[in-house]
Amino acid sequence: MRYHALLARAVTTALALVVLAPAGRAQTLPADGDSALARLNASPRHGEWVKVDAGGGDSVMAWVVYPERRDRAGVVVVIHEIYGLTDWVRAVADQLAAEGFIAIAPDLLSGKGPNGSGTPADRQEAVRLVRELRPDEVTRRLGAAASYATGLPAARTAVASIGFCWGGSTSFAFATSWPSLRGAVVYYGTAPDSAALPRVAGPVLGVYGGDDARVTATVEPTRHAMSRLAKRYEARVYDGAGHGFLRDQAGRDGANRRAAQQAWPATIAFLRQVLGN
Repeated sequence: MRYHALLARAVTTALALVVLAPAGRAQTLPADGDSALARLNASPRHGEWVKVDAGGGDSVMAWVVYPERRDRAGVVVVIHEIYGLTDWVRAVADQLAAEGFIAIAPDLLSGKGPNGSGTPADRQEAVRLVRELRPDEVTRRLGAAASYATGLPAARTAVASIGFCWGGSTSFAFATSWPSLRGAVVYYGTAPDSAALPRVAGPVLGVYGGDDARVTATVEPTRHAMSRLAKRYEARVYDGAGHGFLRDQAGRDGANRRAAQQAWPATIAFLRQVLGN
C-alpha cells in the first residue's frame, strides 16, 4: 500500500510539472479527427510502418513513431478505437513521440480487411470486423507489438499501454494478461470482469467523459473492486464531456476541449512516472 501512496504522490507532482512546463516543451494536444492527417504530414518525427511477427504464422502491421532524444525511450502501445487503425490513432502515436516515448500502434485488423489487408476505409465494416476479433488473438498481437518495440535499439524495456473506446477497454484487459506492463491508460473504456482484476499488472489511469453514462456507470464499481485488491486505479471524470472527447475536441460546446486540455497532461504525467521517462 505504501508503494501505491508514493506512486500517487509522484504522479501528482509530475502532473504539476507538466502543467507548468515551459512553452518550448511539447505539450500540444493530439490532433482531433479532422486535423489528424495534416498533423501527420507536418510532423518532424520519424514514423514508419513495420510488419511484426505475431507468432503461429500470424503477423500484424504497426505504425511506429520515434521521439527526438539522445537517450533510449520507454514504449507506449497505442490501441485503436473500434474504427480500427485510423489517421487519428496514428496522430496520437505521433504526439506521444513528441512527448518523448516510442509509440507503436498495431493494426489489430491486419489480415482481416479486403483481400487480406488491414483496417478498411468503410467505418461500419471496420466496426464489424473489430467486434469479431477474439480476445486471445488481440492479446497475442498486442504482446507481439510490445515485444517488437521494446526490442528496438532506441527503446528501453519499460512498456505501458493506452487505448480509446474499444481500445480503452482492451488496454485495461491487456493489463491483466501482460505481466511486464508498467501501466495502462484507459480512455472511456470499461474494466474487464472482476474475476480478472487480481491479475492487473500495474497502475491504471481511467479517463472518462461525464456525459458518457454507459461507461462512467462502471467507474465506481471498478474503483471499489480495485481498492479491495490494493490495486492502483485513478479515475478522472470530466464534466460535460462526451464519449470520444479526445478525438472530437470541438464537440459539446467546449466541454470536450476542456476535458482534453486536462486529460492529456494527466496522461503524460502518468506515463512518464510509470515508465521512468
